[in-house]
Amino acid sequence: MSHLTDDYRAESRARKALPDVPGQMMEDVLRQAALPRRTLLRGGFGAALAAAFGSPLLAACGGGGGGGSSDAVAAPVTTPGQTLDAVNYAVSFKGIPATVGDQVYVPEGYTAEVLFAAGDAVVAGAAPFTGTFLDAAGYEQVAGGNHDGMHFFPLPGVDPNQGGLLAINHEAPDLRVLFASGTYDAATATAEQKAIALSSVGVSVVEVAQAGGQWAVKQGSPYNKRYSGNSTYAVGGPAAAAVGATVVGTLNNCASGKTPWGTYLTCEETTDNYLDPTQPEAGYGWVVEIDPQGTFAATKRTALGRFDHENTDYMLDADNGMAVYMGDDGTPGCVYKFVPSARYNPADRAANRNLLDSGTLYAARFNADGTGQWIELTQGRSGLVAGAQDPGNFTQSAIPPAPVTIDFNTQADVLVNTKAAARVAGATLMDRPEWVSVGPDRRIYCTFTNNGTRVVTDAANPRASNPHGHILRWTEDGDTVKATRFKWEMFLLAGDPRLTAANLKGDIHGDTFSSPDGIGVDPQGRLWVQTDASTSAATTNTFGNNSMYSVDPATKASRRFLVGPNGCEITGLTYTPDLKTFFINIQHPSGNWPSNVQGNSLPPRSSTIVVRRTDGKPVGA
Repeated sequence: MSHLTDDYRAESRARKALPDVPGQMMEDVLRQAALPRRTLLRGGFGAALAAAFGSPLLAACGGGGGGGSSDAVAAPVTTPGQTLDAVNYAVSFKGIPATVGDQVYVPEGYTAEVLFAAGDAVVAGAAPFTGTFLDAAGYEQVAGGNHDGMHFFPLPGVDPNQGGLLAINHEAPDLRVLFASGTYDAATATAEQKAIALSSVGVSVVEVAQAGGQWAVKQGSPYNKRYSGNSTYAVGGPAAAAVGATVVGTLNNCASGKTPWGTYLTCEETTDNYLDPTQPEAGYGWVVEIDPQGTFAATKRTALGRFDHENTDYMLDADNGMAVYMGDDGTPGCVYKFVPSARYNPADRAANRNLLDSGTLYAARFNADGTGQWIELTQGRSGLVAGAQDPGNFTQSAIPPAPVTIDFNTQADVLVNTKAAARVAGATLMDRPEWVSVGPDRRIYCTFTNNGTRVVTDAANPRASNPHGHILRWTEDGDTVKATRFKWEMFLLAGDPRLTAANLKGDIHGDTFSSPDGIGVDPQGRLWVQTDASTSAATTNTFGNNSMYSVDPATKASRRFLVGPNGCEITGLTYTPDLKTFFINIQHPSGNWPSNVQGNSLPPRSSTIVVRRTDGKPVGA
């Protein structure tokens, strides 16, 4: 989640005169850690936090960093019916040091190129942002801001290693691209200004192709399309009647996922429309299914629950039974699983059209003995009845808040109020669940970015004040998506041993990091972690700018792969099937990047980059 989302949430809560929840803001996390947070200037993003390096602006670095990198590598993994064809995917790149500077750093022998930036043309005939501000209609046709989760989809008849579709989330507006003032105030905005701000969130779908050794967006492709905060979305599932048949806008599109039938799941990380507060709150906080090929209408899937969604990932059983895993990026929030009532049909794509509209939603309880339980969130069960007592976010204070009565009379009540339902049912309140990733070995990972004001601890959240976060891993009992129990372990505690306080040190072996956010296990079983830590000097002096790491699933050794420019978050990860091209998102840079790469004077812009090896071998190997 971008720190911008925190600021928008604060403004929304202030307008509604809602009480503050301790630890809900990143400010709280950093205050507890005594780390001054990056400053968000009213005119845009904070100034560069350290002197820029004068070497090439998309620089390749050698050498190790952090606490030293291990030479241990992950063994290659094959999936059924797949062979390695003598290609070695074992991690072997030379880790790069913790670094600051207004550029992207990658290992020696790698390149990083800007592919798609906020304001770039999407729809055929669109005029891109080149420094002259557009009207609302113009912004509906160009890339939104704060690129986040994304996925690469093959196209029929196209070599997927040479081209395909990228679906890219836009979490929040890149204000300097939208308004000359670089500011936006929802309370005083005109209708045109609201439309402009809402155009900058949602999703871009663009066709990309490699030609002449370079990847580029295919201008004029019929697949290129924007889904924005001004678009209209269908509503499916048990809460459709309560929400309405349609909703205008998808908002705060943070991370994302995919389905086995080739659709994109964009996740709304807010439960209200803070860019246009006149909109009904129940329309937001859902998973939205989008067909990149445009065959099916974009639909909000209410059966998956309403909360601050981060991403999704799925697992299939041999009989094509399916589970979708999700995290609630709240402080605190819960971990969820949704099991559709019907099985996935690989022989008929259309048969899966509404598969996510019916099924059972669960929330996770992490027990102290390393076991876990999936608690069913169905009206009439798990205490979800009229007059239920919501205990609130009791982990954030030594004195628990007074319980609040909430009526769960229908399943729609449970789904619209999923956060409260999970608390009532006894799910574990976690330290800001972010991304979930299912590996080819069916082990499931989840990042917990931080919770600097946690007071009440438990085995799965062991640090009172947790400014650097941690990662858990679990397996389903019986190795089936239908399991209602699982076994979990603490995969790692983030932090750095050079820091003084015990709750800041962590246990990372190799290159250390703070605030794990994006996580993904690629098809060869290699684990990648991306960070969203403070970009204040107090943090970058230890960890450098936000980065991307390879973490060995067996030894847990960490190796720094990429470092982003000043002020940014590293997020979004997808790749071509041969793993020779990685697409990664650089969100809210604060200096001159990528203008200093592209040779223009445009403001800093969130961008998608392409990372490859110069020798044409798989990335990371």
